[in-house]
Amino acid sequence: MGVVGMLRANHKNRQLPHKMTAPTVAPRDMANAIRALAMDAVQQADSGHPGMPMGMADVATVLFSKFLKFDPTDPHWPDRDRFILSAGHGSMLLYSLLYLTGYADMTLDELKHFRQLGSKTAGHPEYGHATGIETTTGPLGQGLGNSVGFAMAERLLRARFGEDIVSHFTYVIAGDGCLMEGIGQEAVALAGHLGLGRLILLYDNNSITIDGSTSLSTSDDHLKRFTAAGWHVQAVDGHDPDAVTRAIRKAQKVTDKPSMIACKTIIGYGAPHKQGTAATHGSPLGKDEVAAARVQLGWPYPPFEIPEPIFTAWRKIGAKGKSPRRKWVKRHAAMAAEDRAEFDRRMKGDLPKAVEDAIAAFKKKLESDKPSWATRKSSQETLEVVNPLLPDAVGGSADLTGSNNTNTKTLKSQGRSDPGGHYVHYGIREHAMAACMNGLALHGGVIPYGGTFLTFTDYCRNSIRLSAMMGIRVIYVMTHDSIGLGEDGPTHQPVEHLPSLRAIPHLRTMRPADAIETAECWQLALESKTAPTVLVLTRQNLPAIRTATDGNLCAKGAYILAGEPASPVRRGARSLGEGRAAGRRRLHAVLGAVRGPGRWLSERGHGRRRHRARGLRGRVRLRLGALAREQRRVRRHDGLWRLGQGFGSLQAFRNYSGGDRTSGAPAGWLNGGEDGGTGCNQRLRAHRPQCDACHHGVGPQGHRGGGDQRSRPGRDQRPPLPLRQRARPLQG
Repeated sequence: MGVVGMLRANHKNRQLPHKMTAPTVAPRDMANAIRALAMDAVQQADSGHPGMPMGMADVATVLFSKFLKFDPTDPHWPDRDRFILSAGHGSMLLYSLLYLTGYADMTLDELKHFRQLGSKTAGHPEYGHATGIETTTGPLGQGLGNSVGFAMAERLLRARFGEDIVSHFTYVIAGDGCLMEGIGQEAVALAGHLGLGRLILLYDNNSITIDGSTSLSTSDDHLKRFTAAGWHVQAVDGHDPDAVTRAIRKAQKVTDKPSMIACKTIIGYGAPHKQGTAATHGSPLGKDEVAAARVQLGWPYPPFEIPEPIFTAWRKIGAKGKSPRRKWVKRHAAMAAEDRAEFDRRMKGDLPKAVEDAIAAFKKKLESDKPSWATRKSSQETLEVVNPLLPDAVGGSADLTGSNNTNTKTLKSQGRSDPGGHYVHYGIREHAMAACMNGLALHGGVIPYGGTFLTFTDYCRNSIRLSAMMGIRVIYVMTHDSIGLGEDGPTHQPVEHLPSLRAIPHLRTMRPADAIETAECWQLALESKTAPTVLVLTRQNLPAIRTATDGNLCAKGAYILAGEPASPVRRGARSLGEGRAAGRRRLHAVLGAVRGPGRWLSERGHGRRRHRARGLRGRVRLRLGALAREQRRVRRHDGLWRLGQGFGSLQAFRNYSGGDRTSGAPAGWLNGGEDGGTGCNQRLRAHRPQCDACHHGVGPQGHRGGGDQRSRPGRDQRPPLPLRQRARPLQG
């Protein structure tokens, strides 16, 4: 009999008390509350992953009831322990815990609307939807990478402010999928190398993936693997609360290395016919199996009903955090005034006023010196000015420090020997670097930036996308932005990377043209609390083309760089360069429609600025690149594409207009919207929401061209550009 078989035999005959008496409630009964809520919510949604929450309920109960430091009445308490569900498909585990422990915005009604449009209970946990969700997870391994950043931030701040103010653990639940992903191995190796002793990984070792047994795809010995990476390793029965308690307590005492506890569990524990199989992983159990599980677990209660003794016991667990938080508040109040102000400033994410003044003075110096630096060099020189004034900054590079120019004289290397160091040598781990920076930013108190080559954003893309989804301040320094990178050849030459980054909503992609613009873009990136930034920088030297005017011109998105005010405007390029005609003005765009993410400008009230440059009276037509234009059209016609709305929602498509799930187009589009059509064939192309017959835009509000609908002559009647012209790379 295998390990899983022995566990099944061991737990099958365990009888659970049908009668509960306050104040003592058995841990298994409390865990069964999680199991019941998980299987009921997934069943009602007719979609989801009940297996992992049911399997890890015992481990989570031990963690929350005996170890996790948190206070639902103050969910943003800086010294709370961080709990990260890297296996985000098991989101009902987290949602159930948040409800049971008393987070105000996670109500029973939210659980009943699991995976429904507009609910806080998305298919995978999404940061910002509800308090208690520390990060957005779902793409496997991302939460594990984030946890390294969380633990690193805790260590950095503890080194600066002391254990009375910063002293907490980072706990992460990860499964086989997280460990199989490449980012998982990168994160494990980095955490072990750094010796992050307050990082504790609870590995859901259930030996099941979607395809079936993990033996189909992997033969890894994870215990040996983690040991080799420098972790403290234990293995326990995940359904034995006492064993889990002993393991976590032992892990907390290991201070010089992270800890991994392999918890052997049965996926879908309690479902008598499906537990231990892939059938419980990503599908509802079914009504009959849910009923049978209630009998097996000794849970004779209707769906979503928690008996009062068990519910009260869970709420008492949530209330335990008030006392340590109040003690922390007193210690915080007793800090030296200067230290307390600095700690509060960092946790709020505010910049010191000196940073803005220093950048302004630096721009004046650049105007005088007119250096012909590569923008990667300009970036480093800007950091040399900023970093001494910004102790929040945590820099790093994926083994390209000398190429990215991300280190400065005041930064010391982060590591076991110097836990307070603010420069991270991530090694050749681009993906883990990006995920780790997300964790650093989410923890608060630090501002992370990290560098690699622009072409290697492919390695970082999922983490960059999650930065944008969460709306957090992470700064990606991407150098070697063109064929000017040197002799490395086409494998290192970014071609499609710039438009692909611009296609990510809420991501600020900036490509400065000289030293002054680089300084301004760094200022914008540092001031951006609610969006990540990609700084796209050159290897080759560039001429100085800007003057240090008052204010930040790059913040406008587009501005007049040269020429007479009354002259017509030409579309700008990378610099004035060739083809400049006397008497013609040059429209220079760093962030706008010509070469940058005009979306974030328009979303913040600067849409007109993308079409009107300073001092320009006539309208300027700036043609977006193909990707940006298509995305703008999708965003205009389909609100589901807006990040933070509808992600992970099964009902999003259905609720939108009862659309055709097979064709991928909502019924409102196929029928021309509520007003019914406008007399022309309104079939939709697969890639462009337009009418094939007249090329007018079609959306939920109806057909934009023809009939009595609103139309803009000269634009709506214009046929789409040929594919070759639409896909042409942007100038500069």
